[in-house]
Amino acid sequence: MSKLYPHLFEHGKIHNLTIKNRIMKAPQSSGMSNMDGTVSERLIRYYRQQAAGGAGVIIVEYAYVDDIGAKSAHCHLGISSNEHIPGLTWLAENIKEQGAIPAIQIEHCGRQKFLGTQPMVAPSAIPWPKLWDQYGVQAVPKELTIKEIQDIVHAFGDAALRAKIAGFELVEIHGAHGYLLTNFFSPTTNHRTDLYGGSLENRMRIYVEIVRDVRKKVGPDFPVTIRLSGTDYEPDGFPIEDTIELAKVLEKEEIDAFHISGGDHHTMIHQVSPMAIETCHNVWAAEAIKKVVSVPVIASGSITLPEYAEDIIASGKGDFVGLGRPLWADPEWPNKAKEDRGEDIRPCIRCNEGCLERTFFNYKAITCALNPTISREGELDIIPANNKKKVAIVGGGCAGMEAARVCKLRGHDVTIYEEKELGGLLHEASTPEFKADIRPLMKYQITQIGKLNIPVIKKRATAEELDDYDAIICATGSTSASLNIPGVDKDHVLSALDVLNEVKEVNDEIVVVGGGLVGSETALHLAENGHSVSLIEVLPNIMNGVAATDVLAYSERIAKTNLKVYTSTSLLEIKDNEILVSNKNGIQTLPANSVVIAVGLKSQ
Repeated sequence: MSKLYPHLFEHGKIHNLTIKNRIMKAPQSSGMSNMDGTVSERLIRYYRQQAAGGAGVIIVEYAYVDDIGAKSAHCHLGISSNEHIPGLTWLAENIKEQGAIPAIQIEHCGRQKFLGTQPMVAPSAIPWPKLWDQYGVQAVPKELTIKEIQDIVHAFGDAALRAKIAGFELVEIHGAHGYLLTNFFSPTTNHRTDLYGGSLENRMRIYVEIVRDVRKKVGPDFPVTIRLSGTDYEPDGFPIEDTIELAKVLEKEEIDAFHISGGDHHTMIHQVSPMAIETCHNVWAAEAIKKVVSVPVIASGSITLPEYAEDIIASGKGDFVGLGRPLWADPEWPNKAKEDRGEDIRPCIRCNEGCLERTFFNYKAITCALNPTISREGELDIIPANNKKKVAIVGGGCAGMEAARVCKLRGHDVTIYEEKELGGLLHEASTPEFKADIRPLMKYQITQIGKLNIPVIKKRATAEELDDYDAIICATGSTSASLNIPGVDKDHVLSALDVLNEVKEVNDEIVVVGGGLVGSETALHLAENGHSVSLIEVLPNIMNGVAATDVLAYSERIAKTNLKVYTSTSLLEIKDNEILVSNKNGIQTLPANSVVIAVGLKSQ
């Protein structure tokens, strides 16, 4: 039993199912099934590793319930046909063999069909804005008839029965995140005037019918849970009060547990929260549901560290925690927490680069910016090197420390050369409070260097010293790029890295030059700390090429500050207390007592 996280490793129960701890692998699309929705060998390897990591329950990613309009994404897992049962049985058995309880989520995508193909169905012909921008009229869903709604209800029940036959020990109905059921529940997407629209009772009708059909087909003793969004965070959507009423009704329909998160794909930052959103973002909603139901509640959403999970269970905000991205960053998260080795957990930084951006928006299988072995299980295992070498790592930043860790674990004799402090640009990157997730990553990496007894020589490496090594890894990172314009060498001109490192003071009336990721973050950081800041960008928009969830989160934060943004604006000259710029209004001046250059980084 863990001494640091005792509540997290108590046994728990859902209906008649005893669970070895309070940790569940939350369902997440992986893009690793076969095209027809059948289970692939790659998917098996992935879930075996996830199950071996120590979670009590593995809830397999959402599986589509019919072959008409339920399939959402590329290589999406299916449970729509008996043809899927053999592979699903193989999957459930592999999870169970690793000591976890196999569960599966069943769903219908509704209007959130990333494939952008017809048929696409929903309660009303209202498209998801992002799909409309991408596919036009092809993204407009067909309004379901009552007969078609009933067919979908039965499809959920049939899918749940297949899950039971395949050997899964729990089935979760996906009633959250902007998929079909929430299309009915939210006034944003449901404009019907029949018995499935209008009143709260009508908008929750499909939930009740599906739960009844599922329960009828799997029997009274098979655990059935449902995932709900506390709110969809839409201005005209459903509030927590509606979800509370829905939970009360569904408990009477014999739902055995509620898995609570939030948001939809239109409000993605509340569903797959980036680091600019607070951790444990939707736990408040789980707490609200727990107060009104007597069955267990699973809290989920940005529960990145074991101390957060322990607090949720100990304080009674939830009975279980659902972990998604944290188990991609480190599949051994539960095992390490149980052994009180929280410092050895590679923490999710919620960058969404390898997961969300890669899968939904780029049609690839998942990976992780911090853990490249995800989706390549068995291919990138760290194994002893046949030829042990004396290796120098030049640079002790994020890349250098990871290179040193892997080389050491393979049996090489490793030394790091770092003239400053270990961490490199992680120090600057983690300065803003809205990027605090990076601090545990830096702490984790530095801790691993210490635990592996890797020597760190605090000096700049010389060619003569490096001659003594068999191999050299250059991990010297990047430094600020500059501009070739008049006045760039003035004393009040500094780089974004200087600002984030607090090596120079800035005076009010600050102009940040460059609206990419670093420039936007630096300008926001300064504005949130009370400075008067302007941000200029030569392109028509700021944050070009930045992860979609970061753009949404930063845009919301910028809107709450006095930050002035000038796009399609070129810097011509820096003067003592002002700058000269060119834009659609011609040549004009902006006040500038400090000028921060943030036009990118260049390799050292």
